[in-house]
Amino acid sequence: MHTDFDRCVRAVRSKDARFDGWFYTAVLTTRIYCRPSCPAVPPKDRNMSFYPSAAAAQQAGFRACKRCAPDASPGSPRWNERADVVARAMRLIGDGTVDREGVPGLAARLGYSTRQIERQLLAELGAGPLALARAQRAQTARILIETSELPMADVAFAAGFASIRAFNETVREVFALAPTELRARAARGTRPATPGVLTLRLPFRAPLNPDNLFGHLAATAVPGVEEWRDGAYHRTLRLPYGHGTVALRPRPDHIDCRLALSDQRDLAGAISRCRRLLDLDADPEAVDSLLRTDPLLGPLVDKAPGRRVPRTVDAEEFAVRAVLGQQVSTAAARTLAARLVLAHGEPLATPHGGLTHLFPTAEALAGLDPAALAMPTGRRATVVRVAEALASGELALGVGSDWERARAHLTALPGIGPWTAEIIAMRALGDPDAFIPTDLGVRRAAATAGLPATPGALTRHAAAWRPWRAYAVQYLWSADDHAAARMPAA
Repeated sequence: MHTDFDRCVRAVRSKDARFDGWFYTAVLTTRIYCRPSCPAVPPKDRNMSFYPSAAAAQQAGFRACKRCAPDASPGSPRWNERADVVARAMRLIGDGTVDREGVPGLAARLGYSTRQIERQLLAELGAGPLALARAQRAQTARILIETSELPMADVAFAAGFASIRAFNETVREVFALAPTELRARAARGTRPATPGVLTLRLPFRAPLNPDNLFGHLAATAVPGVEEWRDGAYHRTLRLPYGHGTVALRPRPDHIDCRLALSDQRDLAGAISRCRRLLDLDADPEAVDSLLRTDPLLGPLVDKAPGRRVPRTVDAEEFAVRAVLGQQVSTAAARTLAARLVLAHGEPLATPHGGLTHLFPTAEALAGLDPAALAMPTGRRATVVRVAEALASGELALGVGSDWERARAHLTALPGIGPWTAEIIAMRALGDPDAFIPTDLGVRRAAATAGLPATPGALTRHAAAWRPWRAYAVQYLWSADDHAAARMPAA
């Protein structure tokens, strides 16, 4: 979009928050860059230039606006809508792959050469993987500076910088303030009340309907790993450098996020996973405007627009849970998962409320004797088979996975049918077009709405909903009087 000058100018003049994250406005006279919704008086048209990423604006010599904090805007929806190499690379960079493994590690995960990755990212985003990772490090540093009492040296290494000097130079260059000055400006009661807890605001594009999002997470919460408490969804996190817990609470204009991490280097990855879990980078205007064109589905959209797809913080965990949930009730699936957690999960050294364990790793489950699992024979064999495929790397479900290849591997495994493969594609892989026409709840809601109720006919009708069929499923599920479709009681 950044190449359409007139459209970008209109968005800036109207301060349209829907375009935050789609592009960044660079002001040639002040050498700052902003989000489209910046509250400052817009500059003259001739003094505006537009960039596709914060990293590209930084590379061009612009510093971040202190009023609108453009680095904190919602991410571009393109990276979660697409399955091409650029989108997969952006998801991996957001998860911290470049900081942990370097550009060669990123390229290896994608199956391309480093030169090919550099070329494609430069062509679309105006910045290579190192610059994009550097912009993310700057954002992580700002969050730690403003929301924690960590010493600056600890902030530098937790944000992924190789040296304190690089940290100081980057913060000064991006924010035009020294780290200590940035901390002095922040305050205003945003410090966490509990030592070691980071309190963040996760932005999103309005509208956001939290009912099915938090309702689903609460209704399917696995005891020990997840819980709904005090108006917030809590869960444990298994992260590259350690573990953590998070509490997510919906607010009118943001999600309140409280993170406790055993290693602060996991901050950027934890934020990325929480945003992915709640589908916060979605573009609800684009989704809802298409789905409204169906006269039968439209009334469900108009009744409660802005529904998101509840996803996951751990794709491998969700794959195992999807198998456990085959052909059983939600309550039965929770019971099976809770037994698995208690027997094979990793206990937290310090439990937090009802959070006591990390979900078992694929490696831990792959080594089990199927007979040791208290569930039907076919199901226990499938659980171990999926765990073995994940542990060996035969089945890849990470943020950089190829969606169609993952589907093919899933359906090739005995015991994995179309429903399981598609629910994993929807919730774990993040495919916005995943569709489950055989689901009983979908079929029942479709019949009530006057839509075709047989899987084949519904699939043909739903072709008009592409590429947003996963969101159509959320609207259909919301028509059912089920706890997963309602905001949990506080």
